[in-house]
Amino acid sequence: MRLLIDFFPIVLFFLSYRWQGIYAATAVLMVATVVQTALIYAIDRRLQTLHKVTLALVLVFGLLTLVLQDERFIKWKPTVLYGAMALALAAAQGVWKKNVLQLLLGTHLRLPDVVWGRLTLAWIGYSVFMAALNAYVAAFYSTDAWVDFKLWGYIFPVMFLVGQGVYVARHLKDETP
Repeated sequence: MRLLIDFFPIVLFFLSYRWQGIYAATAVLMVATVVQTALIYAIDRRLQTLHKVTLALVLVFGLLTLVLQDERFIKWKPTVLYGAMALALAAAQGVWKKNVLQLLLGTHLRLPDVVWGRLTLAWIGYSVFMAALNAYVAAFYSTDAWVDFKLWGYIFPVMFLVGQGVYVARHLKDETP
């Protein structure tokens, strides 16, 4: 169920784009992201910062896309999101000596501090990679190609998350007596 909630805005965006073009798809993405955020809030009774930032960026960049009739805004939204995430993780770790991943997930996962540090570095690297990849596709390819990349490019986060799961599983502390 949770996976469906996570992916339905991009699937609706893709389908809307194929039927009605980028501006209709942008409006659908905006509405779907509001619904997605509401569902997450209804289930969890709270929103993580990433949900709030994603919603804000989708609404701001979507509105700019629609009002200015310029598809570049919606195409660059993922680059801004991934870049902001990399900067936030790096600043928290390097400047404030806070591991955001450990703060968010530490109550659910018991991992050594060194593992939390490696996970944070991996997330920073992944976010920089995805920001750069989206920027490249947005800048040098057609909107059709970018939309296809958005759909089929989901292989990157899936592979990254599976890799993170394998890595974390090796370091989980055994809680059994």
